[in-house]
Amino acid sequence: MARKGRHGPRPDTFTIAGGEAELLRDADRDGGWMLLVGGVPQSYVDLSDPTYLDFEYMRLMGDVVDALGPENEAFDAVHIGGAGCTLPRYIAATRPGSRQIVLEPDAELVRVVRERLPVKGVPGLRIRITDGRSGVAALADESDDLVVMDAFAEASMPVELATREFVLDAARVLRPRGVYLANVADGFRLPFARRVAATVRSVFPHALLMGDPGVLRGRRFGNLILAGSREPLPVAELARRAAGGIARARMVAGDDLAAFCAGAAPLHDGEEIVTPTPPPQVFGRS
Repeated sequence: MARKGRHGPRPDTFTIAGGEAELLRDADRDGGWMLLVGGVPQSYVDLSDPTYLDFEYMRLMGDVVDALGPENEAFDAVHIGGAGCTLPRYIAATRPGSRQIVLEPDAELVRVVRERLPVKGVPGLRIRITDGRSGVAALADESDDLVVMDAFAEASMPVELATREFVLDAARVLRPRGVYLANVADGFRLPFARRVAATVRSVFPHALLMGDPGVLRGRRFGNLILAGSREPLPVAELARRAAGGIARARMVAGDDLAAFCAGAAPLHDGEEIVTPTPPPQVFGRS
């Protein structure tokens, strides 16, 4: 999820299970397309250059991918939430030989992506039409190096994909050095993000959080990237990348992340949890 960007004047619209999807051509980049669902930007895909990551949070996720293991080392990865398959395309291009599975419940959205943002030529990529909980439950123990949670129902993270029970199942799928990577959206004072971070920290002994400084301070609504692992994460390298990127970001880890989560309880199945939604002006709506 990200703010609307530049685009051509006439979007193509499609009816999907999640409502209405739009495809907008980027007027400034050949091959650039933005996918929106319910008016909310979900993916930016450059069909000519899969290594181009337009959304700020996606660039941070790309930084995590780049910092894990030797350059060009292949990954086995599972992605919960498909949309335009931006990160799977990036991994396929930067880590040849990777095997990836995308879990996406909206069959009509998958059809639109296959027809208009083709994935057939992305090596090693398979899409399974299933929800995140069922899809992860069907995966074998220690079968993947990376689990990416980037699923949104329009602008909200599905509650069932934020709980400790789900994160534990995702951890089961990971190999000992594997990494859990999640995109979380929140706003004023970040109450939901703090609980999601506490949830991940309750499962993984090593964790970090990255995002725009204004979002991390709880001053505005936006996306935060959360990573967890059983093994130490490349904290110094990711802090350097975050500080030196095109869009300056900040990283929180160790004692600072513990302080960020102080007083926040992990999320559990069965709780009444209200996930945050952005104010209308975030996407240019009134």
